[in-house]
Amino acid sequence: MSERALSIAATGMLAQQLNVEVISNNIANMNTTAYKRQRADFEDLLYQTINLAGTDSSDTGTVVPSGIQLGTGVKAAAVYRITDQGDLLATGNALDVALQGRGYLQVELPNGETAYTRAGALQLSPTGVLVTADGYEMVPNISIPANATEITINGSGEVIVKTADAVAPVTQGQLLLATFLNEAGLQAAGDNLFKETIASGGAVTGTPGTSGFGTIIQGYVETSNVNTVSEITNLITAQRAYEMNAKVIETSDQMMTTVAQSI
Repeated sequence: MSERALSIAATGMLAQQLNVEVISNNIANMNTTAYKRQRADFEDLLYQTINLAGTDSSDTGTVVPSGIQLGTGVKAAAVYRITDQGDLLATGNALDVALQGRGYLQVELPNGETAYTRAGALQLSPTGVLVTADGYEMVPNISIPANATEITINGSGEVIVKTADAVAPVTQGQLLLATFLNEAGLQAAGDNLFKETIASGGAVTGTPGTSGFGTIIQGYVETSNVNTVSEITNLITAQRAYEMNAKVIETSDQMMTTVAQSI
C-alpha cells in the first residue's frame, strides 16, 4: 500500500510542478502587450476497484452500497488560455492600436502563412508599409505615403492619411479582424502571435465594430490580463500542495522502513 502512495504522491508532485511552471510564465509576461494568462487543468487517473459497488454482499440479496475504489493519482488535462480583456494603456503613438472586444489582427509571416495577434504596437517599414514590431506586414497590406502629416485609425479599422499636398484626407486601407469559435484552441507561436488549428476552427474575418467583432482604439495598446495578486496566491497554493505530496512520499518511505525492520 505504501508503494501505491509513493506513486500517487509522485503524480501529485509532477502536476504541481506543471502548475508552478504555468504560473511562472504568467508572472513573467505580466508586462507583455496583450498577453492572455493561462491556467492548468487537472483530472484524476484511473481507479483500481477492490470491491465493486452494487455486487451482492449476502445470499439474501443485499448489495454493497458504495464499494472500494482506490485512485492512482492525478494528470494534467489541459493548459488553456483565459481570453479576458486586458486594460488599455494610452501611448500617444498614432500607430498603436488596441482591440476592445473580440478579434485578432492578421499578420503575414515570412513564409506566407497568416498569423494572428492582439498586440497592436504597429510601426512602419522602410518602404512605408504597416508592420508589427518584428517587421511582419499586416493583412491586408497597408502603405503610408512618405509625405503623410497625420495618420488616423478609426474604430472601424480605416487607416486615413492626410498629406501635405492634399486638402482632403485619403483612406489608405482597412484593418480587418479575425475571430475563432474556440480561441483557446489557437496555437501560441511566440512573438505575441497565434496560429489557427483544427481545434480553434477556421478564421472568420470582418470589419471592426460590426456584429461579433471588437473595435479599434488608436493611441492605445492592450496590456496583459495577468492579475499579480491572484498569481502569487496560486503560486503559494501550488507550493503548499507540492510540499504536502512530498510529505506523503516521506511518510510512505518511513512506513516501508518500519515494515522492513519488523521482518
